[in-house]
Amino acid sequence: MTFALSVNGRAHRVEDDGDTPLLWVLRDTLGLVGTKYGCGAAQCGACTVHLDGKPVRSCSLPLEAVGAARITTIEAISGPQADALRNAWVARDVPQCGFCQSGQIMSALALLRTIPAPSDADIDQAMSGNICRCATYNRIRAAIHDAAARENGSAGA
Repeated sequence: MTFALSVNGRAHRVEDDGDTPLLWVLRDTLGLVGTKYGCGAAQCGACTVHLDGKPVRSCSLPLEAVGAARITTIEAISGPQADALRNAWVARDVPQCGFCQSGQIMSALALLRTIPAPSDADIDQAMSGNICRCATYNRIRAAIHDAAARENGSAGA
């Protein structure tokens, strides 16, 4: 079956089974390999992408469920919040093995776009579906606070 997808602002026509997880369409068909396969059960968050700006687990989202939604992957995030997150991630040495980082950043960006100055509880809730096998959770939280502070004009908070 043919599906029309909007991925990172570009239109794509994809031939695949409707039950194919979006992750495999992104990686194997469209060559967008920044989104990672972790658990295949929507439990670890490595496969997080945005669907109309909301974080979803692409490993468990069937292609036929995407519809006309706009898909954004780690390759296309942009804007001041994305830049602030990238800078904070580097400054805080968040990545260790790096495997979960694209999913972590996608969830963090969705959080900051919803709650520009999140509390620890907001961060913990938003990031609870993203597992880091290197356990850099404290650095992830600090980097999100740094990015929020930079965006809100209180850098160094």
